[in-house]
This record gives sequence, structure tokens and C-alpha cells, in this order.
Amino acid sequence: MNQQDHQGAIQDFSKVIEIDPKYIDAYANRGTAKMMLQDYQGAIEDFSKEIEINPRSTVAYFNRGIAKTQLQDYKGAIEDFSKTIEITPSFAMAYFNRGITKNELRDYQGAIADISKAIEIDPKYVNAYLNRALTKINFLNQKDSGCLDLNKAGELGSKDAYDLIKKYCQ
Repeated sequence: MNQQDHQGAIQDFSKVIEIDPKYIDAYANRGTAKMMLQDYQGAIEDFSKEIEINPRSTVAYFNRGIAKTQLQDYKGAIEDFSKTIEITPSFAMAYFNRGITKNELRDYQGAIADISKAIEIDPKYVNAYLNRALTKINFLNQKDSGCLDLNKAGELGSKDAYDLIKKYCQ
């Protein structure tokens, strides 16, 4: 979808909202279109409205957390990812994104814990292995353990893992 398509989608969903202000999917889809156009504040407003209508919307909290991350509101993003996890404890991507966001706040132990939980839920989560490895190697002086994660990511099909192994592990 190109920029023009997203603008058209936003206009269409806005019309739907005028007709039915409680139609939750219109806010969700308009928020997603705004994210694609990097209108993160507008997306946050739509996801917040979606949450107002349905306070148990896992995806709305998750998407709002992603938008807040883009605006470098890391504490707000962590709150949204935590709410996502509270509603849906098996949502591996929520743990992963909360971990990545904790990295931004230099909470490396918290990041490792969250990314490890994502791997526990989804043992084939390649990006989780890669990110956990880089956190261990770059910030926690845990080269051996990080290199094991890079090997696992490589076994799971990550081509990037082998370049990182050459850089950090040989």
C-alpha cells in the first residue's frame, strides 16, 4: 500500500467513525494507517479511543506501545506492553518489544528477562535470539552466552547471525 492509499484509508475510516463513533475496527484500522504514514501521535489517539471502547483490546495496547516507542516515550510504551501482557500473557511479541524498549532505558537485565520470556513462549523467535545476544555481548559482557544465542539464531535460519558470529565470536 502506498502513501496515497493510506491517506485514502484514513479518510474512509474517518467517514465510518462519523457514522458510527463506537465502531472499534475503524479506529484500529485508521490508527494502523496513521502508523504507516509515521503519524504516531495520531495513531496513539486512535488506539486510545479503541481502548476506551474496549479496555481489553490486546492489539490496541500493543500498537499504541509501538507508536509510543517511535516517539521515544519508552516508559509509556513499557506500560502499554505490560498491559498487553496482563491481558494476553502468551503474546511473545509484547515481551520482545518490552525488552527492546527496556534496552533503550538501559535496563539490560530487564530486557534479557523479557526477551527470554518471548523465547520461552516462542522457541523459534529468531529476532529474540539476535537481540538477546547483542544485549549480552554489547552491554553485559556475556560474550559466550551471547554467541550461543547467535548460533541458535543461525540454526533457525538467520543469515545475519553468521555475520554477527564473525564479528563477535571468533
